[in-house]
Amino acid sequence: MKAAGRPVRARLRDRVAASDPGLLRLTAGLRTAGAIALAIAVLALLGTDVTHLVAGALAAMVATFAIREKQRGQQAGTLALGLPVALASMTLAALLHRHVVAGDLVFVALIFCAVYGRRFGDRGTALGLIGFQIYFVSLFVGATVSALPELYGAVAVAFVCSALVRFALVPETPAAVLRRLREAFRARLAQLLSAQLDLLDAGPEEADRALEEVREGTARLHETALLIQGRLAEGTADEAVARLVQRRVADAEIAAERLGLALLRARGAERVDTLALHLPGAPVPSGGRQPVRDESTALLRRDLQALSLLVLRPVDRAAGTSVSHVRNRLLGYRDDENLPDAPPAVQDVFRAVGEAARAVLGLRIALGAAQDESDDTPATARSREELDAEDAVLDADDSAPQEEPTGLRRPTTRAAVQVAVGSSLAMAGGELLSRDRWYWAVLTCWIVFLNTASTGEILVKGYRRLLGTVLGVLAGIVLAGAVGRHTWTAFALVLLFVFAMFYSAPLSYTLVSFFVTAALGLLYTLLHTYSLSVLVLRIEETALGAACGVIAAAFVLPVQTDRRTNELLATVLERLGDVTRSAVDQLSGGPPDELLDRARDLDQALADLRAATRPLTHPVTPLRARRETARYLVALLETCAYHARSLAATAELLPTHPSIAADPRLRRAAGRIAHNLEAISAHVTDDHATDRIETGPSIASLLGPAGAGAPRYGRVTDRVLRHLQRLDEGVAGLARPLGVPVTAPDS
Repeated sequence: MKAAGRPVRARLRDRVAASDPGLLRLTAGLRTAGAIALAIAVLALLGTDVTHLVAGALAAMVATFAIREKQRGQQAGTLALGLPVALASMTLAALLHRHVVAGDLVFVALIFCAVYGRRFGDRGTALGLIGFQIYFVSLFVGATVSALPELYGAVAVAFVCSALVRFALVPETPAAVLRRLREAFRARLAQLLSAQLDLLDAGPEEADRALEEVREGTARLHETALLIQGRLAEGTADEAVARLVQRRVADAEIAAERLGLALLRARGAERVDTLALHLPGAPVPSGGRQPVRDESTALLRRDLQALSLLVLRPVDRAAGTSVSHVRNRLLGYRDDENLPDAPPAVQDVFRAVGEAARAVLGLRIALGAAQDESDDTPATARSREELDAEDAVLDADDSAPQEEPTGLRRPTTRAAVQVAVGSSLAMAGGELLSRDRWYWAVLTCWIVFLNTASTGEILVKGYRRLLGTVLGVLAGIVLAGAVGRHTWTAFALVLLFVFAMFYSAPLSYTLVSFFVTAALGLLYTLLHTYSLSVLVLRIEETALGAACGVIAAAFVLPVQTDRRTNELLATVLERLGDVTRSAVDQLSGGPPDELLDRARDLDQALADLRAATRPLTHPVTPLRARRETARYLVALLETCAYHARSLAATAELLPTHPSIAADPRLRRAAGRIAHNLEAISAHVTDDHATDRIETGPSIASLLGPAGAGAPRYGRVTDRVLRHLQRLDEGVAGLARPLGVPVTAPDS
């Protein structure tokens, strides 16, 4: 029943959607390769020679990948502005062709302006890329003043072909991208449920591997949720719809993570820390024991499979009696009287299945699924009423603008100065290696600064580019010999490599460098300038450019990896405190707050920190202890973020959920968490800080007595207390690796 009943085509579609969320990589590859192919075809029909075919192909590639805006009107405007920028850049390159010093100075100025232009958003970034890359193309094909008219024609044709492919042949709208991302979220959610089912069935030997697949599935689901959040504003009709989809995606993600944790407990671990779901390599708690094989676990296996099928069912398909029956059964587990006779840990998994089914129902409603309420049970009807009530209280709020740094503190200005200095060094060194190919060193120096913010990131990116270049040179040697002077075969292989380059770009920068270098070997063959010495020179120029980039990053307005990660860590701690305080305040009876926006900001800050720590966690780093510490810290922060998101989601249920009510005592109980976050943040930002974190009794005990005849925790749910307790433990756990002193209060 796992998915065998679904058509092969549907399973294949779901696999593609999950592997490439939103088909963003596929679209980028098809667009770029299509624009190049169309430009080559048009120029060939016009009788253009091979040199101008190469210029047109490269210009088409630049005109396609430089445009990053999401709205079609903005894309068209940037493309229209990009053509005169490209022509002006090519003119400068041709005019300065024989004036070495003046040409070098202008090229450095152009590089500075191109990087500085990033401060003006996507359009400034695109125009800067076009200006720099077309100047490079001019150097590559040896542009001269006499050849400018034909080069102008080739570039103009390239831009027109890029526009045709973008807007007619491979069109893409924000709404369509968001729709595909939502399908990818559903596919990845189903994959995570399948991995969780495998974890339930895994024996002691397979348990660690099964848990690692659950971790990977959880991370991939979170990645897709972040992609959806980034596309909601442009891809939905209005802000209310955007917020509704955002809320339902967050609910589904939290429910899936909660289900994974419950499954770990059901395997026999008496007290599983959420860190087990976030720390790579952590073993299955309690030695990977399995629950007793009985009727309840067989029912659980059946219901996990049924939940996966509900997730994958197309949104536009009517439910049907059998589907309604399954949905009603799963939603019934939200009520204790419908739970099967089983150990408490297994019953918790059934409860988590019920909550996950509710999240799936809410997600389907938010995505516009047709609703048939004729077969609803009381439990299903109650879930619908809760979802409707939650949707009704969602409103919009404008965030206050944040103050940005100025002068050399602004990242774009600092990067522009760094890359200008690094490019000058690369230019000088590159000309010592070759009077004709020096620009490869400059290109490498430029590229290692793209999308990097610290010396460590630049070092890792330079290493990956050099490795990919070496492998690409080896491939280029083989391909150049095989292709010889077969022009169209070479162009076909170039198109294949360009597609592969853009399809693999988010996955591996080493692969990107490999495909680029292999394609360049073929282009050199077409231009009759290929030789083994040229490809070896490319390796030398690449190594020189990467070294110059690292030198500039290390000595010119440097941003050390430690400083960068500390800044981002402080941001994560601040936003974690914001989400926790706001959620607890609302659960304590305070006014509603924009918890969704705060949780989204926390997720983004954590994603930035995760990216910044990659140099520290890279496999080649010699500092093994530091690598493990960085991995542990990020995993612990991901655990804390999960509990903070869960608190926020529970707080937003407060106005509509009958089993959740405000309890003012929570404010006092959560005070220790807020204090500890501030103390840790102080130590991160100030080496001389003397703040200490506090430990003590459990969060539940801090609530105090509930009064005669009242439940122990008043009307606050156990779930809230559990999340607060885990968050308290997680925050305290940050103290040891960060060297923050601990104070245990007197009993």
